[in-house]
Amino acid sequence: MRSIPLGTSLSPTPINTSKISPFNINFKKPTTFPSSASTPPHQFSLSQSGLCRASQVVDLFPTVSPEIIVREARLEDCWEVAETHCSSFFPEYSFPLDFVLRMDRLVAMLAGFTLPNGCKRICLVAVIGSSFGETILFGSEDFKVGGLDGKISLNKGYVAGILTVDTVADFLPRKGPLRQRRTGIAYISNVAVREKFRRKGIAKQLVAKAESEARSWGCRAIALHCDLKNPAATKLYQGQGFRCIKVPDGANWPQPKTSSDINFNFMMKLLNNSIASTSKSN
Repeated sequence: MRSIPLGTSLSPTPINTSKISPFNINFKKPTTFPSSASTPPHQFSLSQSGLCRASQVVDLFPTVSPEIIVREARLEDCWEVAETHCSSFFPEYSFPLDFVLRMDRLVAMLAGFTLPNGCKRICLVAVIGSSFGETILFGSEDFKVGGLDGKISLNKGYVAGILTVDTVADFLPRKGPLRQRRTGIAYISNVAVREKFRRKGIAKQLVAKAESEARSWGCRAIALHCDLKNPAATKLYQGQGFRCIKVPDGANWPQPKTSSDINFNFMMKLLNNSIASTSKSN
């Protein structure tokens, strides 16, 4: 997991966790976007963008509408979700490795997403050139394949950004001597925006939608890991209300499985969970 570098250097400052931690311990870990190149538009090429050659045909049909819709990913979005993920996090790979990576990601999306009892996970997509009012959907409301909505649309738009949010708690510190899973905390991962659509507020919209989903699940907080070498992403998350949590000295908290040279900030945001409060009062 990485994030989309956006700007200048920023040193995240850990805060007093007694005021933010929903489980009374001190924290620190991250989620991040891939960095955008500084290549001038007239010098930009598909090979520089990390776009899989098998997907280049998509760019022959640019979208006309600038409207951005954030929704749950559907089956028809699978290839573009895999394309967005791999071109953002692995832009240096070329054919045939880029194609293999995308196929691996595609299979993981369709065959994976097995969840422990009571846990939730969805993949969100930011779609350009589609409107809810003009979309015709086919399929059952409850039909799911992996973590994807099984409905099919005749006007699906173009996937410009992705994000996964869940309550599995794989990357949250366990609680108690039995190391039980944390509950009530959603976790954001795999945030990616295609290079040509960055700096348009898409990541903010994805994060806001993830927070909304977390509230609907009754979560009291939402967390993520952010690459320490990605100050722009850290700044973005701080602007969305996330705070860096300090990991206690000697603590062995779980982290995303990435290359060994990547270090993370753990960031968390408390949610004003009006939905959960209302349901409890009833």
